[in-house]
Amino acid sequence: MDLFEYQAKELFAKHKVPTTPGRVTDSAEGAKAIAEEIGRPVMVKAQVKTGGRGKAGGVKYAATPHDAYQHAKNILGLDIKGHIVKKLLVSEASDIAEEYYISFLLDRANRSYLAMCSVEGGMDIEEVAATKPERLARVPVSAVHGVDHAFARSIAEQGHLPGEVLDAAAVTIAKLWELFVAEDATLVEVNPLVRTPPRGNDDPGQILALDAKITLDANAGFRHPEHAQFEDRDATDPLELKAKEHHLNYVKLDGQIGIIGNGAGLVMSTLDVAAYAGEKYGGVKPANFLDIGGGASAEVMAAGLDVVLSDQQVKVVFVNVFGGITACDAVATGIVTALRMLGDAATKPLVVRLDGNNVEEGRRILQEANHPLVTLVPTMDEAADKAAELASA
Repeated sequence: MDLFEYQAKELFAKHKVPTTPGRVTDSAEGAKAIAEEIGRPVMVKAQVKTGGRGKAGGVKYAATPHDAYQHAKNILGLDIKGHIVKKLLVSEASDIAEEYYISFLLDRANRSYLAMCSVEGGMDIEEVAATKPERLARVPVSAVHGVDHAFARSIAEQGHLPGEVLDAAAVTIAKLWELFVAEDATLVEVNPLVRTPPRGNDDPGQILALDAKITLDANAGFRHPEHAQFEDRDATDPLELKAKEHHLNYVKLDGQIGIIGNGAGLVMSTLDVAAYAGEKYGGVKPANFLDIGGGASAEVMAAGLDVVLSDQQVKVVFVNVFGGITACDAVATGIVTALRMLGDAATKPLVVRLDGNNVEEGRRILQEANHPLVTLVPTMDEAADKAAELASA
């Protein structure tokens, strides 16, 4: 789950990562009021989940509250790489002597964690990475040993940060790692991490995180119920929100054949056979990925069916279950229960293929229910063909 900058800075504050004060607003009047409260020049920053805001005109310096108002009017509604600006972060502007870059991320290719650091931060960090890769340090991080002050200092040193700021930068880098671990993040990035101008021989300047980018591991959400507040409900498909409320693993696709299965591998295979079968019937396609899990109950099956049938694009539902931990009789009971609950609202046909644990009992339950919308088919390929045929009708 990607966070907006203002949300990421809430986590920065929680973990004592130094940054500048500010608040979020959705209006030009609000931007002016926040600037008046701060009482100093401010930055007006578009809140979108993409990079390149500055180059797109989404980040502006405002010397006065009136300037903040004008910039906010211009930025709100701006299209930045397909993202429409609906919120702004208005934060205190900072004097900048130097801009650095620091991030921690999950390095999937090497199955490890990685720290990246550079003395050349700012809007052109992508160009630095492409044209001067030696200026961007890539430091593997042990999940066992983590990042203490000494290792954080080494990361800063390898990123070529000036010697006089290494210790101060190391403190912030260590706190960013603490956040990365504690919040189950897969990315924590600061660009720019700035050094403010020195105020004397004994003051090398402050280290501040002027930007914040965080991606949280959605699979760790059970450990962080507080992360639910960060969900961008306006941008999330309503069906995906509904599925999430039932703890279902659901992804909306653009097709006509609703898919329900148990186990990610079986569901992926079901998507493939449904898409292949659909080629014979006008190119109909799978409408979703929905894995009810290895130990799904009748209630879970009913909830999944409710979600899929709520999709207006779906013309038929293909239920493909191989009973292992999930018994076929529980799945059959869930189907019957869901159809009873939905009543007249259930108007779309179901093609059901059951096999494995308690398959005979599961088939018996469906046969005795004798629901006019349910068609039992013995094999996966035959079921896919039948579902595609019904979806094309």
